Amino acid sequence: MSLNVRSLVYTALFSALFVVFTATRFTLGFSDVPITLQNLAVMLAGAFLGARYGLISMGLVVALIAVGVPIGGEGGISRILGPTGGFLFAFLIEAMLIGYLVRKVIASRRKLGISLFYAALFLVFVLAGVLPSYVIGVPWHAAVKGFTITKSLTLACYPFIPFDIAKAVIATVVTGAMYRYIPKLHSRHTAEKSGLRSEMHG
Repeated sequence: MSLNVRSLVYTALFSALFVVFTATRFTLGFSDVPITLQNLAVMLAGAFLGARYGLISMGLVVALIAVGVPIGGEGGISRILGPTGGFLFAFLIEAMLIGYLVRKVIASRRKLGISLFYAALFLVFVLAGVLPSYVIGVPWHAAVKGFTITKSLTLACYPFIPFDIAKAVIATVVTGAMYRYIPKLHSRHTAEKSGLRSEMHG
């Protein structure tokens, strides 16, 4: 299987994972932003696919929603431009940032040591996988709903922080445990570039 075909297959699989994770959702009653596992799928897509294919994977999801596929709610442009649309666009940025930064962390694993390696992964998932959602999603939510930033922070940010931190922990554990397999999703060249070839075969 060539690099492009292999990468595209895994890209589609992580898009499907996003859809599956969307099925696990519940609301807090006072907020129109549901709690889901969507951003955990984004974190894993970025970590395992890299910046380019992580972006493509989440871009496919947003495109499907835009054309009317009801992923995690109604589909269509109204969903994209609705109160939670900013979070969807944030997912694109998050997948790309995580893909880039996780590769850097993995390449530096030997220098970091096991403790700092996991700490660095966790920091990446929080700063690149959680923070952009709030930076983009909360002002978007406020603008669409006509709320103040303070009110949107109360409805679409503060209650979700513990859940998002928990997802970052899960993504850290999964990525840290399976980092040796990440280059295999693409090519041997990627493995060599990441400095992991000897560990994978040793």
